[in-house]
Amino acid sequence: MSVRKVLKYGDPFLRGATKEVHKVSKKIQELVRDLLDTMYQQNGVGLAAPQIGESYRVFVIDVSTSDEPLNPIVFINPKIIKKSGAVISHEGCLSFPKAFTDVKRYANVTVRAMDRKGRSFTLEVKDGTLLARAIQHEYDHLDGVLFVDHAINRFEAEDVLSENELPPLEPEKMIDEPELTEEIEKLLEAKEDEVESDEDDE
Repeated sequence: MSVRKVLKYGDPFLRGATKEVHKVSKKIQELVRDLLDTMYQQNGVGLAAPQIGESYRVFVIDVSTSDEPLNPIVFINPKIIKKSGAVISHEGCLSFPKAFTDVKRYANVTVRAMDRKGRSFTLEVKDGTLLARAIQHEYDHLDGVLFVDHAINRFEAEDVLSENELPPLEPEKMIDEPELTEEIEKLLEAKEDEVESDEDDE
């Protein structure tokens, strides 16, 4: 068990492919412990294996609050098998110190994976909760996708990266999700209408 160095945005390893775990061996058990130790030490909500330089399809999440007992969830060889709805998520990442921006996420996801003992489980999470968004964020890491690739406002994301002395956005890596984008635009329009309505009431 040890706290590992978290790779920062710009490190090519974060864009690499990861391999499936064929056996939950002692090495994988140690990787899970290192991921949890590092995540907790950094006050993170989730951490994926590539972020500590390991190219395995493994990530960990704990969305418990400070007044709740720790509740880590381990995902080995995860696969998102269902996704629907849309939510605007204000996200950061341990590989992007102090950088936050709004990104597009699905509101509901169902994921199938193995736990730290190699047992299969299926988890359905709804309503754009922190857990639903964290699963998508960490799952992306396993495919070399980063949260800024889902940025709602590319120029705002560019500014945030620049302000925090991080490398610029990679436009060619931006994810094209027409259906999700359409849903997000509807959400943004509804927000604007709500603001205008509030102003009219004043």
